[in-house]
Amino acid sequence: MTELSYLSAADLSSVGTPTLWAVTIVGVLALLVLDFLVTRRPHEVSMREAIGWSAFYIALPLAFGAWVWNRYGGELGVQYLTGYLVEKSLSVDNLFVFMLLLAAFAVPAVLAQRVLLYGIAGALVLRAVFIALGAAALETLDFAFLLFAIILIATAVKLLRDALTGHEQEVDINRMRSVRLLRRFMPVTDEYQGTRMTVRQGGRRALTPLALVVVAVLATDVVFAVDSVPAVYGITEDPYLVFATNAFALLGLRALYFVLHAALSRLVHLSYGLAIILAFIGVKLGLHWAHGIWKGVPEIPTLASLGVIIGVLVVVTLTSLRATRQSEPGQREIVEQR
Repeated sequence: MTELSYLSAADLSSVGTPTLWAVTIVGVLALLVLDFLVTRRPHEVSMREAIGWSAFYIALPLAFGAWVWNRYGGELGVQYLTGYLVEKSLSVDNLFVFMLLLAAFAVPAVLAQRVLLYGIAGALVLRAVFIALGAAALETLDFAFLLFAIILIATAVKLLRDALTGHEQEVDINRMRSVRLLRRFMPVTDEYQGTRMTVRQGGRRALTPLALVVVAVLATDVVFAVDSVPAVYGITEDPYLVFATNAFALLGLRALYFVLHAALSRLVHLSYGLAIILAFIGVKLGLHWAHGIWKGVPEIPTLASLGVIIGVLVVVTLTSLRATRQSEPGQREIVEQR
């Protein structure tokens, strides 16, 4: 490990032991299989079903956080809870993009949760790759923290610019590179064919719209991973905790989408809040990098980070609800503040 590490190599190995890694990965795969079994027969998700699964996927990471706190102490417990809160906040923004994609592709309500599940599975794979790359970078590159800081601050600037222009509300599927590439090589049917992604049409294999929307969701997963992984590395350097926070934040998205579907349209200031959070973590990483070179440079404690993140989320939620109080239910409008 470099001298910039929060934890010693011994600490890292004690948190992410091979046994714990194995148990966690098996548990994540088991939950994914369970979700696929739940969505095996396409159906519209009732609010009761969505709330039940959401409660389960919130209670599970919180219980795990309590175990981390009890087993490894308050410092790692706070790191885990802060990282989970950051990832969950970013995942809510991801859900809004998924909502736009599902609407743009006119996905039938009975297929929505299957599309979300494909997106979650793809996101987990991509996050695992980025987490491994991030851990390798922190091990070998002294300027990795500075690089992560630049990525987060640049992402924050983009989020702020998009929020001010309303650009994040626009999804033109005909301009998406992934969709154009697929259509160039294979024909696409006009209608959905249940959960099938390909069908034989006129003697040729053709894609269904479901295949296009799944590819579009997976393409957005790449973008989300670029800012999500560095953000949580700004909270903890432990690759295991980084993976755990990402996995727990993603696993409950399928059910959370249906719970928050109407509320998402009212969180008009969420992008502002996420921009502030990402910029704050970017500054935190930059100070951490500078502290490794100049000891007089102050660092931001994890507990203080948790307070800032909670405070920002509370403020943007309250201002969003106030700004949309007069809006039509289920409609996301561009208000005067944007």
